[in-house]
This record gives sequence, structure tokens and C-alpha cells, in this order.
Amino acid sequence: MADEVVAKEKLCMNQLIASKIDSFMVEEDFVVPDVKPDVLNTINTNGTVCIEKKEILDGKIKIEGKIEMYIMYMADEEKTGIRSFHTTLDFAKTMELEKAKEDQMLETKVNLKSLECRVLNGRKVNVKGLLEIEAKIFSDEEVEFMQEMNQVKDIQLLREDMRVNSLLGCGNCKVYAKDTIMIDSIDELAEVMKVKVDIQNKETKISYNKVLTKADAVVTMLYLSTDNRINCVSSSIPVMGFIDMPNVTEQHLCEVKYEIKNMLVKPNNAEEHSIYVEIELELNCKVYETKELNIIQDLYSPTVNLVYKQKKICAMAEKQVLQDICNIREKQVIPELQNQKIYDVDICPTIQNQTILKDKILCEGELELTFSYGMENSGRINMKKLLLPFQQSIDCRDIVQSVNLDTNIEILNQDFMILPDESIDMKIDMQFWIGVTKEQNINVIQEIQIEESRQEEKCSMIIYFVKPGDTLWKIAKRFKSTVENITNINEIADENKINVGEQLFIPMVR
Repeated sequence: MADEVVAKEKLCMNQLIASKIDSFMVEEDFVVPDVKPDVLNTINTNGTVCIEKKEILDGKIKIEGKIEMYIMYMADEEKTGIRSFHTTLDFAKTMELEKAKEDQMLETKVNLKSLECRVLNGRKVNVKGLLEIEAKIFSDEEVEFMQEMNQVKDIQLLREDMRVNSLLGCGNCKVYAKDTIMIDSIDELAEVMKVKVDIQNKETKISYNKVLTKADAVVTMLYLSTDNRINCVSSSIPVMGFIDMPNVTEQHLCEVKYEIKNMLVKPNNAEEHSIYVEIELELNCKVYETKELNIIQDLYSPTVNLVYKQKKICAMAEKQVLQDICNIREKQVIPELQNQKIYDVDICPTIQNQTILKDKILCEGELELTFSYGMENSGRINMKKLLLPFQQSIDCRDIVQSVNLDTNIEILNQDFMILPDESIDMKIDMQFWIGVTKEQNINVIQEIQIEESRQEEKCSMIIYFVKPGDTLWKIAKRFKSTVENITNINEIADENKINVGEQLFIPMVR
């Protein structure tokens, strides 16, 4: 059939082609810098993951990056006490993904699950890092949907109302968070001992064909002074980005992901009592337009033969992003922390289970708290881990069991105070971001042709008994009748309700 007799609509469908989660270990030996004292034992190793390169090859993906690490250790010198040194642990991972192709889009989430450091000798340590990579591959495909046919008078169309998300566009940009962070004016900086970076307070706005993004890079550092005292400093560095996106409006759904590419932390030689921080980030943005469609899923004619091809696609439907805040308020007695000063607490949230209930999503997990503590002005520091369970219920009206959930948690605020009774008053605010999507299977009708007219059926009526899996549409199509004629002659009130074994009269169309 010529294209002019078929009315069509084009949509860009962002389809999830494949996804995979894989864990791997990376290991390397490091020599302590010559200017540092020997290592007696390690106290803590922390790291920030930086993604340097991602690429899709046929049948696989490749990710390269590094872990910016600070190794804190007890020096093998009585007068020196605690020391640390900075180094990088490089990694490269190839993951097999059968459906991967070079022209597709790759999204990754890389989590540092653990870092272990052991002493080989006074001048050498071994570091093992466990990384988890969650990879998703998407394909943008422009799909033509048939809307109407103009030449077949008695054509029967099976339509379905669908609400799908059409990809309006995608883009990315690099941004830098730079600042000089002041330390206590009485401190002369000896070395940075630990660096932690969190991207918080993410906001997205749309203006003049651009997506404007704002966030805060919250940098927390432990440092050592020249008189062997440990202190902590934290600063919030603004992050802003502009991504060109033609035809974007406030009605569209924007999804922005932040990825640390590189970071630099060093004493600021131009200004006393300060540390220079520079963080390179890549912002990746997708913009979706919600389309209300009445799509033809099947067709036939009682009087002529229609030959056509169907293509099945899996479209993203009813996408939404939920936000919620979980406030944890708890007191615990931790014997090791009594009469101590808490310098810093690392918080690592892990979701262990997500359950879809009626109009709700129940998230259950635990927080791993790592306390850095010690006697004030002692030049000594210790670590204590604590697991804290949490549960959060997020409202989501009309949610169904078959949706896909993509959940991220960021720590908004944290406050830990040792009370007079030596219990720890813990206040933690967690921001939940949950992407909710449905996968909608769609039949796309393609390449329709009209064959020569059929010979008329000799019978005018057929008696048929409903079988499991039957619908009136399937029955009408099989016997070249129409749903309307069958419902009328059998006095069926609801065409969607027929019973197995029910007797139906099928009138033939002449």
C-alpha cells in the first residue's frame, strides 16, 4: 500500500536495550613517598571514584577511571604519630553485553563498596578496592506509528490508549567546582589526611532552550597541623551547568546525572591557612516529552486481505521522578567514643529491599557509619563502624508491580553530638530520588499491502464456543466478522467480558 493512504506519526523512543550489574576487584602495591615516615599500621583508607572514559563496543562496554585515595596510617616513629599520603588506584573494566552497539547510549553508576589496605613492609602497602558497576544501554529509535488508513472502507482497527515518553533530546557538559577552603587561622597545614566529596541539593530549571542545573559539591577534609593536631573542615562549592536543548519547555521531564571526572586537592601556596580544591564533573541530561497516543495494535478487513508486518518495541511509559526526605533521629551508646572527639562521620547508604505496596514504595536498608574520632589535641585518630537500619515509605499513586525503580540516596545533613550521659545523638537527613518507569510493549504496524479480494464465504453464520485466551477481537478477526456485529447479535453488554465455554453466534460479513 502506498504511503499516502496511511496516516503516520513519528516518535523518538528511548529504549532500554540491556542492563547489567557487575562487581570486580582492583589491586595494587604502593610505595610510601620518600618524605613520609615508615608505616607501622594503617588506620583508614578512603577514596573518591573518578570516571575518565566510557565507551560502547559491539557486544561489550569499557569503563576506565581511578580512585583518588588518602591512606591514613600510624607512623613507625614515636614522635610522629598519625600521617597519611595521597595516591591513585587506576582501574579498567570490560563488561560483556550481547546487545551493545557503538551507536547506543551508555549510563553507568560506579560504587566503591570497600577499600582495604595492608602493610607489606615499612615502605610499601597493598590496596584492594571492590567496585560495583551498574551499566544500562539505551537506544534512540525514530518509530513511525500508523494512525489511519484511507482506502479500505470496512477496515477493523484494534486501538489502545498509551502514555509514552518520547525522547526530546539529550546533551552533556563539563563543569568545574573550584574554591579555596580556609582552615582554622591558628593551624599551619602539614598535610591533608582525608577528602570526601558529596554532590547535594540538585536542582534543574528550564529557560530559553537550555537546561540549567545547580548543585553543591560538599567537600569535607581531615587535615594535620604542623604541631601534630588533627582538625576537620567542610565547605559547600556551588556547581552550575548549562546544557543546550532546543524546544525544551517547563512541561518536559528533565533527568540530569552528575559524574566526577577528576579532582585536585592541594595546599594553597598563595594564601596561608587554606587548601585549594578543584573538581571536574560531567553532567548528562535527557529530556522527555509525554505523549498521549491512541495506537493501532492490530487490524484486518472482513472483505479484503491485508498483508502487513509488525514490529514489537519496548517503550518507556509514564516516567516520573519521586523525591522524599527521610529524617533519622536516634541515640546510641558507643563505648569506644566515650570521652572522645568526633572529627568526621562517613555515611554509606545501602538499599537492601524495595517493595511496591498500594500507592507506596517501601525502601528498606541500612546506613554504614564510619566514625573518625580521638582524644582532642592528641594527634591520634581511630575508626569505628556502626550499622544503622532504616525504612522509608514513599507515596506513589496508582503504582503497579511491574514498574522499574532506579533509586539514589544522598545525605543532605548530618550531625553527631556526644551528650553528657556519653550517648551519641545522631541526626541524619537523607534525600531519596526514585525514578519510576513502566515498560510498554507496542506493536508497530508496517508495510501494509492490499491483496486481491477474497471469495465470499458460503455460510452466513457460525456457532463458536469461547476458548481460554479468546477475546472478541481475536474471534472476529479469525472468522472475518466484526466485534460490533458479534456484540449486537449476541446482546453482549461489555465486549471485554466473555466467558470460556460461552456460545457465540458469529455473523459473516458479505
